[in-house]
Amino acid sequence: MAFHEVRFPDDISRGARGGPERRTQVVELASGDEERNASWANSRRRYDAAYGIRRADDLAAVVAFFEARNGRLYGFRWKDWADFKSCLPSGTPSATDQAIGTGDGATTTFQLVKSYVSGPQTWTRAITKPVSGTVRIAIDGVDQASGWSVDTTTGIVSFTTAPATGATITAGFEFDVPVRFDTDTLDVTLDIERLGAITSIPLIEVRR
Repeated sequence: MAFHEVRFPDDISRGARGGPERRTQVVELASGDEERNASWANSRRRYDAAYGIRRADDLAAVVAFFEARNGRLYGFRWKDWADFKSCLPSGTPSATDQAIGTGDGATTTFQLVKSYVSGPQTWTRAITKPVSGTVRIAIDGVDQASGWSVDTTTGIVSFTTAPATGATITAGFEFDVPVRFDTDTLDVTLDIERLGAITSIPLIEVRR
């Protein structure tokens, strides 16, 4: 899919609104009971970048970014300031933050993931857009300074030599969300002082 490996301006995304969306079918029965079924196995994130515009220069930056992406045509990177690390927002990513696989003596590639845990339930999210220079890898808790590489366009970690059978591979990282504009129109308004605003700039996560 058409994608530009460029990030939306951080100073504007910091003030945006949005987060994960789920799709659940709820059927109310004649008895008043209900049945629920998850239509999506994974969540999809939506954002509105309009809330991050504070100055006319911000408006100009968004218009330029929108035009360079041809509206909805090209995807791009987005920093979700509420969720962009392998650890808690207040922490610093560590090589042991997230388990990404177990060695079998043959497999050399592993997908970066982030697990969301609450009580006995866990949901695992594939991380496809790690930030260059932030990824750290450990095998059985030992930080690996070399012997591996990461593709920052897919989130796949490749080892020169396959980790030993039973070895636990973990990772720490910062990451972006792959998104696209969810509109082909920007509704720009200018007030009498020539200060601009855009009512809404919807973005939606790109899933493959």
